[in-house]
Amino acid sequence: MTGATFTAAEPAGPADRRAIRWELLIVLAVTFGASGVRSALRLLEAATRPENLNEQTTTLNARQSTLAWLDPAFQLISTGVLVAWGGLALFLLLRHVPPALSLRPRWRDALPGAGLAALIGVPGLAFYVGAVQLGLSKEVVPTGLDRSVQDLVLLVMNSWANGFAEEILVVAWLCCRLRQLRVPWVWVFLASAVLRGSYHLYQGYSAGLGNMVMGLVFVWFFYRTGRVWPLIIAHGLIDTVAFVGYQVLGSTPGL
Repeated sequence: MTGATFTAAEPAGPADRRAIRWELLIVLAVTFGASGVRSALRLLEAATRPENLNEQTTTLNARQSTLAWLDPAFQLISTGVLVAWGGLALFLLLRHVPPALSLRPRWRDALPGAGLAALIGVPGLAFYVGAVQLGLSKEVVPTGLDRSVQDLVLLVMNSWANGFAEEILVVAWLCCRLRQLRVPWVWVFLASAVLRGSYHLYQGYSAGLGNMVMGLVFVWFFYRTGRVWPLIIAHGLIDTVAFVGYQVLGSTPGL
């Protein structure tokens, strides 16, 4: 299957085109678009501090309450918000699904998903280590949670919620909507990659660049296959290994 099959027909009337533009603006404003702006400001704040960037730390999956029995509720809410973001994009996308796009998961998505996870995860780890040494990234602590079974389950849930939200929204929904507006594929690739890189900037310059590269690879896969579930699987596996691996081994940097 080639990317040409994703050249969705332009909506018939001006009202439909306006509706898609408003949809893009509103959804991005309440999801990863706002996260990208906030993240860029966090990087600006970090760059003005007297310490070098690699002397600063940022913690993913940090505790959200000092009360041990209440923190899981906050963690579940955060996970639920991610699932809701992905669900919103999926709901809107189902209003107009291009013929070549399949949103139904299949068992055979697992193998390309695992392959993509290895393709991105291993070089990504090396890139992160090099970036810290060069002062282009903060030290990323994948989680501030404990090694209890309960916290490990929460980390796994959050890993897959990240994958679901980001790949449905940043790849499937965004690419399809932009193509409906007849945006050339080169700009679709760039828009998705820049969006993905933007909301990782709080970790450092390298995180933005590294996630842009990941975004280009993921959009290319989507362009070639019309499949989004291998991307969700790859992202879920990468985050699970980073978050849970760090907790179990105590030394694995986050991706």
